[in-house]
Amino acid sequence: QVQLVESGGGLVQAGGSLRLSCAASRSTFGFNAMGWHRQAPGKQRELVAEISSGGNTNYANSVKGRFTISRDDAENTLYLQMNSLEPEDTAVYYCYARDRFYPRTHNYWGQGTQVTVSS
Repeated sequence: QVQLVESGGGLVQAGGSLRLSCAASRSTFGFNAMGWHRQAPGKQRELVAEISSGGNTNYANSVKGRFTISRDDAENTLYLQMNSLEPEDTAVYYCYARDRFYPRTHNYWGQGTQVTVSS
């Protein structure tokens, strides 16, 4: 069973920064893609950023230029650097991963980490 554990969330003021981490229980080299979603109360869960095994990235328009996604396969960890945070970024952030060999049936999610941005 694959486990993804997020960390790095917290309370920051608008304009501040946070760095989220997602530690995987197995080599991230076995994931074809990894990324972050977020969900705020009363809103649908939305894609924030994703990165493929080849290093291609995709970002939601609302975070382009402010957030940066990266992965360190040697450390089995996914990161999300969040700069210039806004109150609208407040949400629970979830890490996900897609298996390289069974992408249609083997998708994994973390438990989430809370990010709160005060105005």
